[in-house]
Amino acid sequence: MPGGLNGTIVPVDSSFLPNGGVVQDIMGGTLFLLMYALQTTNVTVVLDCCYSGGTKRGNFAVRSRDGGSNFLPSKEEYETQRKLLERIPLSQQDFITKRRQNVAKGIVITSAKPDQFAVDGQFSDFRAGAFTYALTQYLWQVNSNEAFAKTFAYVRHNARTIAWNTGGFQEAEIERNIKNLNSPLYFLPPKATPAEAVITGVNGNQVNLWLGGIEPQSLESFNKSATLTVIDEKGEARGHVQIESRQGLFAKGKLLNNTRTQTALAKGTLLQERIRTIPKDITLKIGLDDSSLDSNIIAQAKQALQTIPGIEALALRQQEVQYIFGRMTQAKYQELQKQKIPNLPAVGSFGLFTPTLDAIIVNSFDDAGETLNAAVQRLKSTLKSFWAARVVKNIIGNKNTSKINISVSMIVADSQEPLANTFTPRGAKTNNDNGNQSAPSKPVSISDSGIPKLPLDTTIAFQVHNQESVPLYVTILGIDSAGEIANLFPYDWSEEPILAASIAGGDKVLIPKAEHQRSGTRINIGKPLGFSEILIIASPTPLRDLLEKLQAIADAQGQAGKRSLITATGDEFLDLTNNLLDDLDRSTRGGIIVENIQLPEGERGVDTTKLAVMSIPFEVVS
Repeated sequence: MPGGLNGTIVPVDSSFLPNGGVVQDIMGGTLFLLMYALQTTNVTVVLDCCYSGGTKRGNFAVRSRDGGSNFLPSKEEYETQRKLLERIPLSQQDFITKRRQNVAKGIVITSAKPDQFAVDGQFSDFRAGAFTYALTQYLWQVNSNEAFAKTFAYVRHNARTIAWNTGGFQEAEIERNIKNLNSPLYFLPPKATPAEAVITGVNGNQVNLWLGGIEPQSLESFNKSATLTVIDEKGEARGHVQIESRQGLFAKGKLLNNTRTQTALAKGTLLQERIRTIPKDITLKIGLDDSSLDSNIIAQAKQALQTIPGIEALALRQQEVQYIFGRMTQAKYQELQKQKIPNLPAVGSFGLFTPTLDAIIVNSFDDAGETLNAAVQRLKSTLKSFWAARVVKNIIGNKNTSKINISVSMIVADSQEPLANTFTPRGAKTNNDNGNQSAPSKPVSISDSGIPKLPLDTTIAFQVHNQESVPLYVTILGIDSAGEIANLFPYDWSEEPILAASIAGGDKVLIPKAEHQRSGTRINIGKPLGFSEILIIASPTPLRDLLEKLQAIADAQGQAGKRSLITATGDEFLDLTNNLLDDLDRSTRGGIIVENIQLPEGERGVDTTKLAVMSIPFEVVS
């Protein structure tokens, strides 16, 4: 460590001594000896912690403590090391040499690089280390005996995605001291069936559940009346459990008596998602920055923001938030300046930050003299777009659980060079992969967040493969870093919207079609710079309300009878999202009548057999 200091693990109940002294920390050397003393090399250690630094970053806690030469190890710590050296046995010099060479045994994963923060995030009703959640959730989805390096690559990608969604950045690292490089991460074969939940207790037809396989951003859609399918060892459905209540990752539910083949429920029985329930009062949660706003401004901001439909303003570090409303301070300006972030807003201006306060939302700030109410009014359309994007991408996004068989590749239009792809692993049934985006081929560069970097004016296209035997109705949206929305498909407003959005069973189509690209229908990457995303929505049921609304927007923009990409305002995107939810709810309710699954009024159901929502993120660079 720099300055001759020792890296340590701080116990959760450790007291802080502001002036230094003896602490009860666990030294890195002690951890090395504990691992070395094990009678097996099949050991995996995960350290979801980071270097000493601040204790909070926006809406996140940072699990660390400042150190220094005035903090001293305890006598017990040294005695533990001495006893371990005797037991192994190992000389002091050999101990030092081996520790410098490698980890003691097995696999050691750290959730962030030595100079990065590892955050403890506020998710839906509970807190967890961002990396720990990503690792746990991924392992619940793995159904093939993959090598630890592949597992780690995917988990690191997923953890970076969580960090990216919250405005932070942490990159996990791995070290190993094993002979078999094909070993699974935990040296155990995975279960053959991926799952979202497991039964932890049974009392008649009442069950307790743990929901460790659900993606963190989707948890809000697994409340009362959400339905899970009971899965046997072969992956076959054997009944349904409907959730009655949820607290964090723990839920209570009941077995529905609606299938021909019932199975005896027991601890350890796995369940997969069948139906999500989307409350009609779902909100976009905006944190109020207590480091840049005084209590009076916070009260005014809360009142002003909550006049916007779908927006909920909250104090920080109480609940999960998607963005933070605050003011640019001199200290924050200097911090962002060191990160070489371009076009920083004026000190004193109001705008939106990411949940870690480490980055600003593009185009969300104005002049320093702008009043609070004027700032909120200016941000109204942006916040509505962000609400809609959250619902489509996170609340109903179901790439890993959808039963629809579809794959999508994003390519450079002229060269056909692949940029990224995504697919539905459960729809693909025979595919044991996990649906993550594949690494782009060189020379496409990759951002620090592990996604493609696309220069301005790059022209892209999509290859969509409907691997179902029936038509799929597809919509493709683009969302830029400022929350602006573009509808990329369907784009032919001379056809009936349902026909224009339809892709026949078994077909693999290029979007836009080659002849349409030659006649001017092209998808060009433009400003603003920063992270953008493609959302792909597919359903075997015509999404009539959504498509009719798109046609109405095209007509209003003078595109009737033409081929053209169209944009949508915040209000229009909000309406499109509600149209989509209504379409999906009708489709879901119509399909479950014969299964005797009941959904209450006031909740909108989304069935995994009726919808696939996938995303392809990328970074726009100059």
